[in-house]
Formats: sequence, C-alpha cells, structure tokens
Amino acid sequence: MRSEDVAQYLRDNPQFFEDHVETLAQINLPHPHGGRTVSLSERQLLALRDKNKELEKKLHELIEFAKANDALQHKVHEFVVALFAARDLATLQEMVPHLLRDIFAVPHAVLRLWQVNPPNAEVLAFADTHAQPVCLHHAAHDTAGWFGEISAQLHSFAYLPLHAGSETIGLLALASEDKQRFYPEMGTVFLQRIAEAVGSALHPHLDS
Repeated sequence: MRSEDVAQYLRDNPQFFEDHVETLAQINLPHPHGGRTVSLSERQLLALRDKNKELEKKLHELIEFAKANDALQHKVHEFVVALFAARDLATLQEMVPHLLRDIFAVPHAVLRLWQVNPPNAEVLAFADTHAQPVCLHHAAHDTAGWFGEISAQLHSFAYLPLHAGSETIGLLALASEDKQRFYPEMGTVFLQRIAEAVGSALHPHLDS
C-alpha cells in the first residue's frame, strides 16, 4: 500500500483515531530537529511551536516594513514643507538636490529643467514616455554626464519626470554607487510623490 493511500484513508475516515485511541499513544516519530523520538502529540506540539515562530518572524517583518514606510512618509512631508521656503526658480534649482541629499541621503541628484537646459531628442522622448519614475542599473542615454567625474562609479539610477499638468517640464535624476539603492523592480510610490511635489513647486516659476 502506498503512503498516499494511507494518508487519503485517514482523511476520509477521521473517526479512525477515535476508534483506536491506544494506537496514538504507541506512535513514536523522529524529533524534527534530530536526536530522540517523540510521541505523535509531542510532535504536533513542536510543529505548532515552529509555525508560531515563523508567524512571529513574518509579523516582525511586517512591523519593520510599516516603520520604514512611516519614516519615508515623514521624510517626504519634511521635503515638501522645505520646498515652500523657496521664493524663486534659482533657489528651487539649488535647493532640491541639497534636500534630497540631506533628507533622503541620496548621494547624487541632478535637476534639469527644459526651460533652462533644453534636452536632446532622446532624453526628451524618454521623459515624455514615462509618466512614473524609472529605476535602472545604467544611465539613460547621455545623462551619465550630468553627474560629472563621479559618473563612472555610479551603478544605480532613478529618473523622475517632472510635470506641470500634462506637460513634461524637466527630469530629476538620482544616482548612487550602490547597485541596490535603485533597481528596476523597486516600488516607486515615494519617488512619484517627490516628483509631484517638485513639479508643483516649480510650475509657478516657469514661463507659460
């Protein structure tokens, strides 16, 4: 008889152990962590304890994830509030990269506005094509040069298209030497909030 048949029989006949209570007391199983044998009931208890430990681990991970999200939300709020201090376009252009470094610890940030620095056709098409931030492990088109001499040491990039209504007004580029700082599969909700805040702050200072 196959073990699958025995398992199926026990599932189909749950009264079996009620009719053979003494059998349960006679069954000994290997300890899940090696060594001695244990009774069936003790083995079930050990299995429950292991399951509880796994659930506690998952709960801890969820709590840590929630804490990280809360911290990020606080930083985004701090960033947005700081933007209100700028009174002109020049101040905003200088302030945004500094805020990203100070608040989010982004080591390298470049803000390019089409009104001030008209892009080439490839960069313009790239920004117009993406409504949401894009994270890459390589520089998009010729944007590596935006970061100056450090560009050769950069291994992850985030590109945040900036919009005023339906119009693309520029591109905010973030970069890091750490390949895992920005990567294609990462969530971009907070990056999008940053892009929206910067776009809204810039809009009143741009030519119509």
